[in-house]
Amino acid sequence: MAKQRATITDVARAAGVSKGLVSFALNDRPGVSPETRDRILLVADELGWRPSVRARSLSTDRSFALGLVIARDPEVMSGDPFFPAFISGIESALAPAGQALVLSVVGSEADEEASYRQLSDHDRVDGVILTDLRRDDPRIALVARLGLTAITIGHPDVPSDLPSVNVEDTPGIVAAVEHLIALGHRRIAHVAGPSRMLHGVRRSVSFTNTMHSHGLDGGLIIETDFTAAGGARATQLLVALADRPTAIVYSNDVMAIAGLGVAARAGLSVPRDLSITGFDGSDIGAHLFPSLTTVTTAVQEWGRQAAGLLLRVIAGETVDDIELPPARLVIRESSAVAPIPPTPTAAL
Repeated sequence: MAKQRATITDVARAAGVSKGLVSFALNDRPGVSPETRDRILLVADELGWRPSVRARSLSTDRSFALGLVIARDPEVMSGDPFFPAFISGIESALAPAGQALVLSVVGSEADEEASYRQLSDHDRVDGVILTDLRRDDPRIALVARLGLTAITIGHPDVPSDLPSVNVEDTPGIVAAVEHLIALGHRRIAHVAGPSRMLHGVRRSVSFTNTMHSHGLDGGLIIETDFTAAGGARATQLLVALADRPTAIVYSNDVMAIAGLGVAARAGLSVPRDLSITGFDGSDIGAHLFPSLTTVTTAVQEWGRQAAGLLLRVIAGETVDDIELPPARLVIRESSAVAPIPPTPTAAL
């Protein structure tokens, strides 16, 4: 039989005081002498008393939960290591604070509004984290209309008073392209994320601008949906070109890993025939053969800082945006010197 949870009544009986006094002491309210407060806290600790989230919610009109709505196919998301790492970071901040995460994964952006309305209408969360910001993102205005406290991951491109946690990804793409150029690559392609997503746009623009700054054509870009299947299809198109690229910069690790497989099936050796770089710095990339050159960001820290920032906003604190260290390039085995073009055979 499971041991029953200690209650305030149990603490009051053991400490020889009223339940009201115990409640005041446990909630750090005035009206309790320091000696009595210390005795009550000691008894509560000895009995293993822990606050009930349900009771706290009823007494404070708080949910003690944060919301995260992700508009991606659940099957696709399960194969992307970014979100598990990001959610792990969020949980690392919530657990010590006695908070919970309410996660909603919807299949399309069209279903998002309903999810946010449910979170608001049923008072399920005290605030939400907006991720995967999009062009003219309607969620900025939506959370304001719903009265939801919120923060954003990244800076929106529409007017916003919401605090944000930011990682500058441009330096990572610039470093990846310049790394490949330094290795002698001139025909470089980019497998991009959706242009409706701000980080997809930033990475594509950074790729094109860096190529142009070196006098190279930056127009060999294929837009995808950030999935492994999308990355595979884009790679198949690129390696089938008569003038195929000697290097491909992918907008995430999932697509880059899929690209490694496509290249091998096409008879290409990575990195002898084709160099590949990813983005996100997922752990699996270090254990592939060849190991993946990638742009890394502190994904778990991103989640931890986002949850911490939202909790401070909910508590009524004045906060500033958080700028995390920019993305950086990690060079591994999947990038190498560009292959030497074959010398044309002279006519006899």
